[in-house]
Amino acid sequence: MSVFSTRKKSSLNCFLSVFVAFFMGMFSLLLRGAESNETYETFTQEQFDQGLILYEAHCANCHGRELQGAVASSLKGRVFRDTWQKPGVDVDDLYYIIKTNMPPERPGLLNEEELLPILAFVLGNNGVAAGSSELIGKGEYLESIQIPTEELSGEVATYIRGDQGSVPRGAGPDLNALKNAPEDGSNWLYHTGDYAGTRYSPLSQIDKDNARNLQVVCLHQLGGEEYFQTGPLVYEGVMYLTAGPKTIAIDASNCRTLWSHTWQYRDRFWASTNRGVAIKDGYVVRGTTDGYLLSLDALDGSLLWARQVANSLEAEHFTMAPMIYEDLVLIGPAGGAYGISGWIGAFRLDDGAPVWKFHTVPGAMNNEDESWGNPLGIKIGGGAIWTPLSLDVDTETLYVAVTNPAPDFPAALRPGDNLYTNSVLALNIKSGELKWYRQLIPADDHGWDLTQVSPLYSAEINNIEYELLATVGKDGLLRVLDRNSQSILFEEAVTTRLNVEAPVTVDGTYTCPGVLGGVLWNGAALEKNEHLLITPSVNLCSTFYRARETRYIEGRDYFGGTVISDPETLAGFITAVDNRTGELVWQYQSSLPVVAAVTTTAGGLVLGGELSGDFLILDSSNGQPLYRFNTGGAIGGGVVSYAVGDQQYIAVASGRPSPSQVNGEVGAPTVIIFSLPQENAEL
Repeated sequence: MSVFSTRKKSSLNCFLSVFVAFFMGMFSLLLRGAESNETYETFTQEQFDQGLILYEAHCANCHGRELQGAVASSLKGRVFRDTWQKPGVDVDDLYYIIKTNMPPERPGLLNEEELLPILAFVLGNNGVAAGSSELIGKGEYLESIQIPTEELSGEVATYIRGDQGSVPRGAGPDLNALKNAPEDGSNWLYHTGDYAGTRYSPLSQIDKDNARNLQVVCLHQLGGEEYFQTGPLVYEGVMYLTAGPKTIAIDASNCRTLWSHTWQYRDRFWASTNRGVAIKDGYVVRGTTDGYLLSLDALDGSLLWARQVANSLEAEHFTMAPMIYEDLVLIGPAGGAYGISGWIGAFRLDDGAPVWKFHTVPGAMNNEDESWGNPLGIKIGGGAIWTPLSLDVDTETLYVAVTNPAPDFPAALRPGDNLYTNSVLALNIKSGELKWYRQLIPADDHGWDLTQVSPLYSAEINNIEYELLATVGKDGLLRVLDRNSQSILFEEAVTTRLNVEAPVTVDGTYTCPGVLGGVLWNGAALEKNEHLLITPSVNLCSTFYRARETRYIEGRDYFGGTVISDPETLAGFITAVDNRTGELVWQYQSSLPVVAAVTTTAGGLVLGGELSGDFLILDSSNGQPLYRFNTGGAIGGGVVSYAVGDQQYIAVASGRPSPSQVNGEVGAPTVIIFSLPQENAEL
């Protein structure tokens, strides 16, 4: 059974409620100039009552039964009012987005008779009285709707200092430990294992011969319904995890909670995706979807500081795990699909103060760059950052994957290469100065984000030593670049590619990969024994439609079209290629997309997970399965290995990964820890 057919009452419903939340921002025009005690007839009580039923069926799972917010934002209250009491939008904009984009991969799934009552229900919960007239989908009627103005709550605090001060009482890891992470199998210190992003563990206690003997040691349920893509970090037997606004530390050998912290959203927040923390010198640092960087004490999880460094009102929000190097925190915002002007920035570790910022679409911001033509003078941008960074510590070169331009599909509205979208950036990590770039998908019109800039590795080819970088994205191509010459050494497809040169048209263009295909938030791992790059991927084709009218609405999806995915093409792969030549060595196929991380070990293993809920171990030499265990929830987060004492462990993040990548076994956010029976364990 396909992902699309099994998630109609979960994932697609979540999409609906998320987009309704976005659309409600259109009420700023309604809010200005209205008297606080004045009401307007806009919908009937029957529509409101029907909307309650439809809301509970399609929206409450994400926004809460009382519209209070859950995995998606609230549809009433302070944040809602503060977000949308601004001019320039109206309810006709709301309806435009609904009829053209909702849900993104299945537009038209809900008809007008279903959408308008949901709108009436949300309006009714925001001070608009029912009347004798039915809500209808005509522009003039929708533009005339107003809701009562409510007193604003005041400014949002941009800097918050912890009650216990801003200096952590916890300790480690220091910079030396972070630099030596590739040789230290006991810890997992960065989202992708180490600064180079190898996702390789030097541990070999668990190997090809005994992997079948693995047992579940414990599991930790984080609670809630957040999207679960976390990449666990482990330092000296403590594991650090995130799920939506929650940050948790557990004992990495028995899953017992050590501390937990829940961030209270202070500004407009987006979907609950968060991929993890960074740690150094007792600081536990993460981003939030309302634009804050925050730091917790590794000792007890108490807040050290929080600083709002992204503009969440304009859709800038953090989903990626940051990187910490020396006294700098490196992070960039997601939101390219909403037309933000992307950036990657460095902030001080001790208080979050800004140090430098590199803008990823400078030509779109100043309209003075030939790579960003703009014949109609529309809003253009994109270039978000939402996946792991990598770092060459010897040269202090930071590598960044910049994602797609916006609007996504009508490339003719932004003629040119659209720098630096879909590019590898090489920056001086201390200053943010550009060393070099390589754009891999110029003038993208498919939303094919470049998502990965790791692993970094060296390889001897024809007796010459090369310094290399692997990069891959939603176009489904694994490319390996020479870091010195920026030339492409080889490229290899890791998923189906079809009709990739055909432009997107208003009549529809069938292309593989689709907008949710290729390689997403987890990238390639380096297998050192067999000289392999091993990559998870999504096989999915789609029909892309360019819109006849492209309308920009701040904080709303800015695709400039729609996509209908083809469920018959849905599958996943784990692909191994020779990291020197690109030659295909083996490929494991799954019936569902593979979005979970893959990790390799010195024991000759490839660790991974499937949306079926299966934790999977493959033989790194041939891709044959050695072990399988169903976790009860779709796996889309990190899979890591580490040691506590003389015991090697494997931890798997299981639970609903995202509204677009789930199946029937959604599962709550859970970490499952595996190990060998004690009598079989010898490090």
